[in-house]
Amino acid sequence: MTTALATDHLAVLLVRRPELAPIEAELRAAHELLLGCYRGGGTLLLCGNGGSAADSDHWAGELLKGFESRRPLPAGERAGLDERLGCLLQRGLPAIPLTGFPALRTAVANDMDPQLEFAQLVQAFGRPGWVLVAISTSGNAGNVCAAAQVARARGMHVLGLTGAGGGRLAGLCDLCLRVPSTRTCEVQELHLPIYHTLCLMLEDALFGAEVA
Repeated sequence: MTTALATDHLAVLLVRRPELAPIEAELRAAHELLLGCYRGGGTLLLCGNGGSAADSDHWAGELLKGFESRRPLPAGERAGLDERLGCLLQRGLPAIPLTGFPALRTAVANDMDPQLEFAQLVQAFGRPGWVLVAISTSGNAGNVCAAAQVARARGMHVLGLTGAGGGRLAGLCDLCLRVPSTRTCEVQELHLPIYHTLCLMLEDALFGAEVA
């Protein structure tokens, strides 16, 4: 269930970006989808091209360490660590941007089909109940759509972020956040505050609001 703090973060987003008000229900549902994945011990896989590749890496970075919360290690996880390590390390939420792995991706491009670069990684990593975050401003990126197909076949959930049309990707998603623009740069400008807000909502739900 969405917490009061999470609702506050969403309210702030909609004040800052009122054009996102038509997808408020979808934003709440995206939070619940991601929260359920993490509470079930799952992992996020993320993919996209160009600016959306950068967003995949950026989004993962906000999850893997503290964002606006300190996320200190609990006592049980400090066992075996010296005092400095135990105090500095933070609890992370597992998120894998599929935009890395240059050796694997170039091998897939050379030996198989470049459009399968993300799909092969989803095939290798994906587990039932995990979530693939598939980002495509047009919704028609072939490698992203292929990854979404594999994710569904492996029992994963698919959260899409696209422009207004949704493209082919929308039909492959459990939930698709279609922002109200078809211009690539404007779509990307709207994706960033969405995933920052989702990170804040998750952090509060899972770690509390202990500000760093």
